[in-house]
Amino acid sequence: MARRKTEKPIAKAVRAKPEAPRAAADPKIKPPAIDAVTVGDCVALMRAMPAGSVDLVFADPPYNLQLGTRGLARPDNSIVDGVDDDWDKFEDFAAYDAFTRAWMSQARRVLKDDGALWVIGAYHNIYRVGAILQDLGFWILNDIVWRKTNPMPNFKGTRFTNAHETLIWAAKSKSSKYTFHYDALKMLNDELQMRSDWTIPLCTGAERLKNASGAKLHPTQKPEALLHRIILGATRPGEIVLDPFFGTGTTGAVAKKLGRRYIGLERDKTYAQAAKKRIAAVDAAAPENLVVTKSKKEEPRVPFGLLIEHGFVNAGDYLVSPDGRARARVRADGSIAYRDAAGSIHRIGALAAGAPACNGWTFWTLERDGVPIDLFRREIRRRMGAASDA
Repeated sequence: MARRKTEKPIAKAVRAKPEAPRAAADPKIKPPAIDAVTVGDCVALMRAMPAGSVDLVFADPPYNLQLGTRGLARPDNSIVDGVDDDWDKFEDFAAYDAFTRAWMSQARRVLKDDGALWVIGAYHNIYRVGAILQDLGFWILNDIVWRKTNPMPNFKGTRFTNAHETLIWAAKSKSSKYTFHYDALKMLNDELQMRSDWTIPLCTGAERLKNASGAKLHPTQKPEALLHRIILGATRPGEIVLDPFFGTGTTGAVAKKLGRRYIGLERDKTYAQAAKKRIAAVDAAAPENLVVTKSKKEEPRVPFGLLIEHGFVNAGDYLVSPDGRARARVRADGSIAYRDAAGSIHRIGALAAGAPACNGWTFWTLERDGVPIDLFRREIRRRMGAASDA
């Protein structure tokens, strides 16, 4: 009698909630130009843009601060010059969430597959923004704490002083091959690894744009230092950065300085006009000054055999370990022989060092002239770079 096969219960498939059909672009709205500020609603303007047309989105959306009609008061009952503009007011959280989903869906559509999004917020909105971001399929890479050196005090003494804002950096998807200039940011930080907490002062002094009466033109103008770090680290020269909440143009000013292209969307004509004037006065850096420190992963791979083919090392030469105790003979196929074993410079280096792994390039030195073999690799890479520039 055949054994009865035990069948496992089949789990019911969970169906994804169908997405609402995407609203068609208004034929009367033209796609926004590159290296320009376009006045209008950012959602409608992004709908007019081609899919997969930008490399990076930086978004500084309304925070929905919920200050009420009177605003924020000091102990003497004077009113703080905070954010009480109509663009930061929403009927309720549901209205804010719908707004966030609308602009972020369009931002995702216009991003290239290997593009990324940066969005900044405070405790009022960043958690809602983060949840919606994940719901839409973005893949969070980091959250960055922007620690302000000169925050506004907590006048009532009922809470901690709000001394930071949060940025979320997310790839378009989990499989995106996003840009990250790790070594350039490390160099920017005096050759120390750049951390996820950034201490940068608020925008003040000559950088802060003023209106005719001398008051600040925009209540939440971001410092250029913040955008410099983001654009330098997450884009390449010539790539396009979209800012759907352009304000007074910090993103565009920094993008132009760093040799990037920008698309600015702003619904307030006063802000847009100030941004245009500001960016027109910016001088772009020369291309040779935009070259950043590359990571070793970005450099062309050089197999040890190339050193033999180029004559830097000959078959029959000996490589020696740092302590001089291990000697390995070079063979014509790029392998090296040590005692009764043979293999790559890395595997034999590990064997000679008694270690689980070894970087053969930094372990071995050519015995006949005492030159570390990594210097030969650097020379070949230099020649490769010169050939590609020719």
